[in-house]
Amino acid sequence: MNTPGTTVKITVLGATGMAGSRIVDEALTRGHAVTAVARRHDEQAPARAGLQRVTADVADPVLPLEGADVVVSALPARVALPLLPELTARAAGRRLLFVGGAGSLRLPSGERVIDQPGFREEWKPEASAHVELLDALRALPEDVDWTFLSPSALFLPGERTGTFRLGGDDLLAGADGTSRISAEDYAVALLDEIGTPQHRRQRFTVGY
Repeated sequence: MNTPGTTVKITVLGATGMAGSRIVDEALTRGHAVTAVARRHDEQAPARAGLQRVTADVADPVLPLEGADVVVSALPARVALPLLPELTARAAGRRLLFVGGAGSLRLPSGERVIDQPGFREEWKPEASAHVELLDALRALPEDVDWTFLSPSALFLPGERTGTFRLGGDDLLAGADGTSRISAEDYAVALLDEIGTPQHRRQRFTVGY
């Protein structure tokens, strides 16, 4: 557990994507030191206290992880999966958090979301990679400190409300049957987990 007010050094891979950019914003709002790693950055973006931007391709043999307390992968699963051996080899003493997918979550029937007839074909390659990534994490040695956060089925930009529910392996849905979470509140849940770890070596989910 991190003491309230403690600055955590967080490296975010895929820092300019929908999830990654919200995670960077939330971490900076909480006063953490963030290294934002991406292939491209907005050259016009203003400097921000606590933020270091690093331009790097994740295919490079050496990722800039030195000095981090926590490494967050907001990369697509099909990109993160082949990087897993390097990440875990260099993660001694660091936490690894992964932006996951909803496809492997269970429905009340016990079936997975990805296996439903209405699951769109164009989503399946990335969703399948998330399933493989989660399976690979669960097979890692006990000394690897990882967490995998699955969003709800609808995961889109929206508002930061700070009000949501957490779950385990089951898809969360509201009273109207809709399963959703904003990228902003997803980032809140992930930073809460960094500040007060509750799901070490586990997958959990967040939704309204």
